[in-house]
Amino acid sequence: MTGTPGWSLIVFYKMSNSNLKNKIINGDSLKELKKIPDETFDLVFADPPYNLQLKNELIRPDRSKVNAVNDKWDKFGSFKIYDDFTIKWLKECKRILKKNGSIWVIGSYHNIFRVGTKIQDLGFWILNDVIWNKNNPMPNFRGTRFTNAHETLIWASKDEKSKYTFNYQSLKCLNDDLQMRSTWSMPICSGNERLKEKGKKVHSTQKPEALLHRILLASTNKNDFILDPFSGSGTTAVVAKKLGRIFYGIEKDKTYFDAANKRVKNTKPIEDDYLDVLQNNRSKPRIPFGSLVEMGVIRPGTEIYDQKKKINAKIMVDGSIKYQKSEGSIHKVAAKILGADSCNGWTYWHYKSGNSLKPIDELRQRLRPGN
Repeated sequence: MTGTPGWSLIVFYKMSNSNLKNKIINGDSLKELKKIPDETFDLVFADPPYNLQLKNELIRPDRSKVNAVNDKWDKFGSFKIYDDFTIKWLKECKRILKKNGSIWVIGSYHNIFRVGTKIQDLGFWILNDVIWNKNNPMPNFRGTRFTNAHETLIWASKDEKSKYTFNYQSLKCLNDDLQMRSTWSMPICSGNERLKEKGKKVHSTQKPEALLHRILLASTNKNDFILDPFSGSGTTAVVAKKLGRIFYGIEKDKTYFDAANKRVKNTKPIEDDYLDVLQNNRSKPRIPFGSLVEMGVIRPGTEIYDQKKKINAKIMVDGSIKYQKSEGSIHKVAAKILGADSCNGWTYWHYKSGNSLKPIDELRQRLRPGN
């Protein structure tokens, strides 16, 4: 190479975004993250080592051994060593997140509070902590503590000013039209979803696809770029592929890496026709009913009806409507007719279009940008 040595080294060392897409690589996260260009990813999901600090074997009452997490990758010599490790990977994740990106980190009581501190120290802006309540947790065999039945997730934007993605309406729909709360009940990974070889778990802490489905649905859009720096058994990549997202994973352990790649290869994406999600109301420009009158989309004196054409009201010059002795906004009058506290007048009221009735909301769509 010719030119400035330092510049040549940077060009050689940094990977292009195109070389990262839809791949899981076998490598050390602390080294591989440094090769990624700034502001590459829309979302990071991180499931780092928990540093469980298990000192003895866990034995069931029948004297059988519990298959607990005692892998080498989860062992650190001290809290300081673990904290230094946490700072290093979080710093890199912040650098390679886009300015409006966000990060999810999952952990247990062993590590999540230490990780949370570093997240705030590094300038991330915590949006929520979410409790994953496990429907089928491992029992506390010694009977010396409460059964540990949950894990904690921290969701944070890159900084306080980030305009992060949150698909509020989709999450509300997913939850039967109730606001999604920060406590999520779902089972741990089991059954056919759990990767096994010769009857043994491939990965001791494989996360359920349902958990990642909710996370990616909540905080990403189709074709967003997602990083998992501790890819493990590949759950993030699998769900990303299903949902039409682009993924990049890093996994140090060769056994996990091979299992994850095989799993991703066997995953079929959901058809593109079914990947659309509900738009957030706040993402659409607000258009008052009066604007339709001002712009001549609908004229004063026009009659509007309920869906069954049993109720009819007339539109006034100021955008208010009159029904018998009631007058007010399309929402207020509709609510009074129904005897309800509130009502969406855009969907309640209809206008004549030829021989059929159509909701007045269709008239509003004509004024939205792009229509």
